[in-house]
Amino acid sequence: MNRKVGVIGVGMSKFGRRNDVTVRELAWEAVKEAFEDAGLTQQDIQLTVIGSTAYRGTEIYPAPPVSEYCGLVGKSPLRVEAACATGSSAMFTAVNAVASGMADIVLVIGIDKMTEVDTSTSLAIGGRGGNYYWEFQMYGTTFPTYYALYATRHMALFGTTEEDMALAAVKAHKYASYNEKAHFRNRITVEDVLKSRVISWPIKLLDSSPISDGAAAAIIASEERIRELKIDTPIWVRGMGYSSDTSYIAARGEWVGLKAAKDAAYMSYKMSGYTPHDIEYATVHDCFTIAEIMAYEDLGFVEKGKGAVLLREGQTEKDGKVAVNLFGGLKAKGHPLGATGVAMVYEVVKQLREEAGPVQHSFKNYVALTHNVGGTGHYAFVGIYSR
Repeated sequence: MNRKVGVIGVGMSKFGRRNDVTVRELAWEAVKEAFEDAGLTQQDIQLTVIGSTAYRGTEIYPAPPVSEYCGLVGKSPLRVEAACATGSSAMFTAVNAVASGMADIVLVIGIDKMTEVDTSTSLAIGGRGGNYYWEFQMYGTTFPTYYALYATRHMALFGTTEEDMALAAVKAHKYASYNEKAHFRNRITVEDVLKSRVISWPIKLLDSSPISDGAAAAIIASEERIRELKIDTPIWVRGMGYSSDTSYIAARGEWVGLKAAKDAAYMSYKMSGYTPHDIEYATVHDCFTIAEIMAYEDLGFVEKGKGAVLLREGQTEKDGKVAVNLFGGLKAKGHPLGATGVAMVYEVVKQLREEAGPVQHSFKNYVALTHNVGGTGHYAFVGIYSR
């Protein structure tokens, strides 16, 4: 990156089934908080990048109404989409706009209102996120089944169990119980997970993230503008890695990890100069519980096949070796696709500033990571941030 870039303001709506608001009002909840956090107004923003999949809502072109409602007309010339990694693709676009010198202050808005269609329709839309003709049309494969394929392979090769996956769900719900903005704040047990309805074995209902509405926002600025604004605690963007993979899952030849995530992580580590051992806090893409276990391995926190060990030993708990998803993750905080990646930035910013309240992790060097996957590893973005 040509210029040093920092995050100076973040905001997030409450996630869940938000029948009380329109997509415009939902976006404003996050944007208003981000403005207040940074001490800025609409007049300070030079560019707005809006991330939204928008395929499950009334507004299939949400950027214009969101931009207008938030007072950003003339500053929102693009909307981006990368399935479940849409929010991170918006962040990537914004960071590069600032790093290149194209703009000095950029607002990122991630938003999706996903509950305006029924569950079957939502799954059918999601099933088109891979290879439509050879997987969805021929076999009816949707995302729970894609991840079930990875789960069964991981179980067969490494001895990972349903109980191991359940531990990830239990952890997510425990920390979401402290998060007033989380979709699910109820605590659960391993037994609850194992007894929940099978969706696509071994993926069960409580192994799965919910269908959520939500918005998140982040304000990105150049080092020069941060100094001029006298921002007390900017969170610096140290690395932004990205990658993608084949649409056809069967063409990959490996089903125990996501190559795109590994490649994105490698790029981010190389750019930042950090290694997996330097990461103290991480948000990982736990759309299904097996995805969290694979993420530990793909990010290099542990060798391949040993991801479940971190859960069993409590090493990804608060104040553990590397704390993971202490706001509840996608699993319990919620997963409104366009908002998820930006909500991850909200989370690491709050943690690195020591503003996370009862789930505040203890840092030594203040280094954190975001890991956001689109589809079943069809896209991946990994960001590294430090205070």
